[in-house]
Amino acid sequence: MSRKLWVLLALLAPMLVATPLAWFAASTDGRRTTVDRADARPVAIVLGAGLRRDGRPSLLLARRLDIAADLYHRGTVDAVLVTGADDEPAAMQRYLLAAGVPDAKIVGDAAGFRTWDSCVRAREVFGVRSAIVVTQRFHLPRAVVLCGAAGIDATGVGDASLEARGLATVYGWLREVPAAVKALGDTLLRPEPQRMGPPTSTLADALRAPRSSSES
Repeated sequence: MSRKLWVLLALLAPMLVATPLAWFAASTDGRRTTVDRADARPVAIVLGAGLRRDGRPSLLLARRLDIAADLYHRGTVDAVLVTGADDEPAAMQRYLLAAGVPDAKIVGDAAGFRTWDSCVRAREVFGVRSAIVVTQRFHLPRAVVLCGAAGIDATGVGDASLEARGLATVYGWLREVPAAVKALGDTLLRPEPQRMGPPTSTLADALRAPRSSSES
């Protein structure tokens, strides 16, 4: 291979790698909004973002949960699906309870090992058809696209985390470049989640559960 061709490939490679991220951002522009402008949907899907050593949600995850609690208290959503790996959902549920979201309105999914798995399981296991997905802004375009590819009519509300966690947010944006490439493969190949399992009515039960008189 000639030197000129190597140089051309070196120049084109970053643009090709960044193309999926740019497309995700453009295609979801009208589906990303803010808490106060979000249209009502049955459920908020909160994607996991790690726990502290003491088992509490990380700062980025706590900020996602704060948004979900706000959406619930505003009446924008009627239930919250928290999805992550292993111990994450239990910690997320405890956080939401402390934020005033009733236990009957929170459903946990401990097999959300990655965003695609969370979206597919939300649709196939928990029966979600329409939702607001909640995450950081850097992750939001990919999350909305993947939920859509999984069959969910999804909008998204993102946390502007730059001031709270500057380095983590910058890293998040950088990480989205290769993550978007992988996500594009998920939308095309539709792989089976790491763990699927049978459908459950837990989210339907949460949606049917009445709000307390103090919330009405």
